Amino acid sequence: MEGLMSEKTVDILMITYNRAPYTDLALSELISRSKDHARIWVWHNGLDEETLAVVRKYETDLFRFHHSKENVGLTDPTNWLFENAEGDFVSKVDDDCIVPKDWLPKLKAAFSEEENFGILGCWRFEEEDFLPEHANKKIQEFAGGISVLRNAWVEGSGYLMRRECVDRLGPIRQGETFTDYCINVTRQGWVNGWIYPFLYQEHMDDPRAKHTGLHSDEDLLRRLPLTASRNGVATLDGWTEHLRQSAEGVQRAPFAASYWSPWRRKFRNLVHRLTRLLGGGERLW
Repeated sequence: MEGLMSEKTVDILMITYNRAPYTDLALSELISRSKDHARIWVWHNGLDEETLAVVRKYETDLFRFHHSKENVGLTDPTNWLFENAEGDFVSKVDDDCIVPKDWLPKLKAAFSEEENFGILGCWRFEEEDFLPEHANKKIQEFAGGISVLRNAWVEGSGYLMRRECVDRLGPIRQGETFTDYCINVTRQGWVNGWIYPFLYQEHMDDPRAKHTGLHSDEDLLRRLPLTASRNGVATLDGWTEHLRQSAEGVQRAPFAASYWSPWRRKFRNLVHRLTRLLGGGERLW
């Protein structure tokens, strides 16, 4: 079974924008650690010449390349992959993440053992963010002795998803996030989560990461991550705390499909909005 799984094909997308140093590291490591196991696609958003030059440097190693002069975000590029890739698996790696060695063989080996896996991911939080009192309740063992920290969704970088998930659900709809898409995969009956012990991918936009470019509040404001901007974060300490809370959130979140039915999500979101208006704290499920 494992031999057959090793022959299955993978299509990986990286979306690049205006972060040349990060892109150089992320793309070079993706190529060196993945090209023998996968086809690599790059969609470049915008007109940043320095980042575009970095991508062009690696163009001979790419399976497909597309340049959008406008920054169209994440949905259109991801659907470009979902609608055109012909591999047995699809994946995306962010331009601020460095994938670990052997990540694809290890993830594919897990899929070879358990037919109910839908999306498995690499973990991109720091070691100090692991909370056994919450995570251990969600770590389960599957066929072949594969352990997974189950969750309804994984991060949109360093994951491996069965092609059947896309065939069943179609592309990501406008207004839908990758988190929403993962939850829909869960609701279709597949198991999502992170291999445990974790396959750690370095998230360079975490101020604690080895290759981070964020060393001061000024650095953060100059290179403000999209998630930080959306959450009104403007300081390095605030951003680090947000990442810690995100890690806690995924370790505490229920993974049962019934919990994520549309009407229950609408009700919880309404309660969350009211709580924030009344001065309540961060939601951690």
